[in-house]
Amino acid sequence: MSAPAEVSDDPPGAALRDVRVLGLIGTGHFLSHFYMLCLAPLFPVWRDEFGVSYGALGLVIALMSATTGLLQTPVGFWVDRYGARRFLVGGTLLMALSISAMAFAPGYWALLVLAIVSGIGNSVIHPADYAILTGSVRSSFMGRAFSVHTFTGNLGFMMAPIVIGLLSSVMDWRGSLLLVGMLGLPVVAGILWQSNVLKEQARPRKEGGMGGRELLLSRTMLSFFGFFMLSAMAGSGVQSFIVTVMAELWGMPVALGGLVLTGYMVGATGGTLVGGWIADTTKRNLIGIVTLLTLGSMAMLLALGLVAMPGWLAMGVALVGGLALGTSRTPRDLMLKDASPPGEVGKVFGFVSAGLPLGGAIMPVPLGLLIDAGYPVLVLPVVAGVLGLSLLCAGNAQGARVPAPAAKVQPAE
Repeated sequence: MSAPAEVSDDPPGAALRDVRVLGLIGTGHFLSHFYMLCLAPLFPVWRDEFGVSYGALGLVIALMSATTGLLQTPVGFWVDRYGARRFLVGGTLLMALSISAMAFAPGYWALLVLAIVSGIGNSVIHPADYAILTGSVRSSFMGRAFSVHTFTGNLGFMMAPIVIGLLSSVMDWRGSLLLVGMLGLPVVAGILWQSNVLKEQARPRKEGGMGGRELLLSRTMLSFFGFFMLSAMAGSGVQSFIVTVMAELWGMPVALGGLVLTGYMVGATGGTLVGGWIADTTKRNLIGIVTLLTLGSMAMLLALGLVAMPGWLAMGVALVGGLALGTSRTPRDLMLKDASPPGEVGKVFGFVSAGLPLGGAIMPVPLGLLIDAGYPVLVLPVVAGVLGLSLLCAGNAQGARVPAPAAKVQPAE
């Protein structure tokens, strides 16, 4: 009995199709994160060229991020109603063209307008990507698919400053932006050319179940929103201030503190891939896995903030802490997918993932005030406490499932 079930679940060519899907979705996700971080390295040049302050230039990034976060939820509704592929193509094209157009910006005001346009395009990525992955990838490979998706986004963040720095050494900033913007065009062409492998999620007939607004305001989805937001708050706190904390508490040189941060980031990025493999292997008790890994990360952060140690050991502890937290992300995402009613993945991921930029924006100011007040010793314990609160939200989400709509489900297109 088991052999036929395996054959039907993994038909011939399924693995190759999954790779093709991930190649398309992952490349678009890479560009999404790359475009979010490719502008900041140009601030010194823009300050001189446009005669504006760094605070004004920060508004460019703020507008792009805010537009992305605010529009993800309504875009998720449209993705569920009309299908994800057209939005994925349109959003990726809009990002590429808006970044390219910045190369011709006549003044600061044009950067602000184009940042908003880029944010509109970027708002499509999360709801469309997760809806397509849900409909296109084998269930036996879903954890690894989600982990690769997260990894490619992190890779985009990592590569943006490096690429812009290298391009700026051989051409002016306008040529650099035009070139990286044009990179989106072959990605759009590839999605259109290979669109037959991108399947839509199954769509329910509207014969019952929760409405979209009721679903997102349910205890389960609000708990997931809190879970994602608090996780992002903790990550932002570590990335923003771990170098400062190491210097203030233990007199660690900035260069060595930078290596501690690098260890954390390498662990967090690589951990996403480990988490995908674990999620596909275990297939059960995801909340237990997330809890164990998060507690491990909390312990490592507390050790860094409360125990004096050599620089090499601090870097290793940060690596393990980042690895544990990064590994927990894919099981977390699969928990959200499993809690999403059929055909509602776009709006659910659009809404919940909006907590990520919000969490990243909340944490730096209060932690900075703690350091200014003379309490750097409290920074990493506070971060660990925020992670503990995120686990309370995770447990609440897991214990309050959203009932599936009382409707038949139409096959995916």
